[in-house]
Amino acid sequence: MAAGSKGGGERRGAKSHADSGFLGLRPTSVDPALRRRRRGPRNKKRGWRRLAEEPLGLEVDQFLEDVRLQERTTGGLLAEAPDEKLFFVDTGSQKKERNKKTWVQKKSQRLQKPLRVDLTLENPSKVPAPKDILAHQVPNAKKFRRKEELWEKLAKQGELPREVRKARARLLSPPAAKARPGLQDITERPFYDLWSPNNPLDKPLADQDTFFLEQTKKKGVRRPSRLHVKPSQVPAVEVTPAGASYNPTFEDHQALLLKAHEVELQREKEAEKLERQLALPTVEQAATQESAFRELCEGLLEESDGEDGPDCVERPAADDAAGETSPTGPAEKRTEKKTEQQRRREKAARKLRVQQAALRAARLQHQELFRLRGIKAQVARRLTELARRKEQRRLKRLAEANKPRRLGRLKYQDPDIDVQLSSELSDSLRTLKPEGNILRDRFKSFQKRNMIEPRERAKFKRKYKVKLVEKRSFREMQL
Repeated sequence: MAAGSKGGGERRGAKSHADSGFLGLRPTSVDPALRRRRRGPRNKKRGWRRLAEEPLGLEVDQFLEDVRLQERTTGGLLAEAPDEKLFFVDTGSQKKERNKKTWVQKKSQRLQKPLRVDLTLENPSKVPAPKDILAHQVPNAKKFRRKEELWEKLAKQGELPREVRKARARLLSPPAAKARPGLQDITERPFYDLWSPNNPLDKPLADQDTFFLEQTKKKGVRRPSRLHVKPSQVPAVEVTPAGASYNPTFEDHQALLLKAHEVELQREKEAEKLERQLALPTVEQAATQESAFRELCEGLLEESDGEDGPDCVERPAADDAAGETSPTGPAEKRTEKKTEQQRRREKAARKLRVQQAALRAARLQHQELFRLRGIKAQVARRLTELARRKEQRRLKRLAEANKPRRLGRLKYQDPDIDVQLSSELSDSLRTLKPEGNILRDRFKSFQKRNMIEPRERAKFKRKYKVKLVEKRSFREMQL
């Protein structure tokens, strides 16, 4: 350990000698000027650090810091300062004559002396602030300079700018002062309704094209009638039940609890129904090979009461055998050609049927005259039924007017009822537990009033695979 430490000390010592600029005492020592400089990249942080730690870099930093300190304290370099600023002539000690000053002079002198707080806030640096070039720049200065040159040229010719001519004209003929209307003039002025159809302001727009007035913004566009009807009659802010208030009565609180209990029961029933529909069949309900074969054979053959299921296999074989004996199928009926007498008889029969149908229709039409009372009663019953159906549809529309409509692919769901259990009720407003959320309540109110469609939060799905890359600067620092 000692040898290692000694060797390390020698290496550190050799480096210090080399950095100091003096030739070492060892026979292996080399002149630092002749020693090969270590080269490396200078655009990296390591290169900056190495250059700053070298003697030349330290000397340059110290020199620049000294120059900046002299500029801040004395306003320039001391080597360039004149002798009068650095030295003064000592003429000896002379007794200063005390001038008797009045208190007014002392006060004025104290007022002229700056306060210590002002001296503290002053900038102690002697370096002047950099000049703000933008503060001295004038927009369109070149244009204004040319305009001034033009005015000077016109002034030599005897012409003045337009503003000067207008100002002189106002001085020569000042405008007459407008007389303010008195109280009597105001009372005598005719009044009119701004929103009436006979508004005097609308007289210049009379007998003009409506489309022209709408396009020139002189007449508002007529709002459609559907914009004057609310999408739902549900109030914007619904009053919560009495059981959800602070310190409710026992009956109101129990009624609210019962309502919340019914909602939870309905949710449990729906969940159980879904589980029953998605549940796998039991061993008794599972399909066997025999039941599957019966389902395949069902409807294909006519089974008698005494036949069992397995006989359905033998029937197709017997039918196949029968089919083999008679491949041509049943014998076709032979049609003979009708005689002239048969054709005459069929024609007479058709004519007789037409005549009988016409006579029957005429007889029924004649009998309808005696059924006027029954027809009137039938029409009255029909009209009554139509009126009943119309009223039923109107009541149904009124009942569904307050219900949310299906505006999108999602269905509106009522929010959860804000209710506290009997053990959670507090006897003080200070310990009252807040329930619900105002933002969620307003959002659900918009959906219930058909102002926006029911929505769900969008699911974030990354379209690309995340790739982790180590930055070059960080990699160079680690080295």
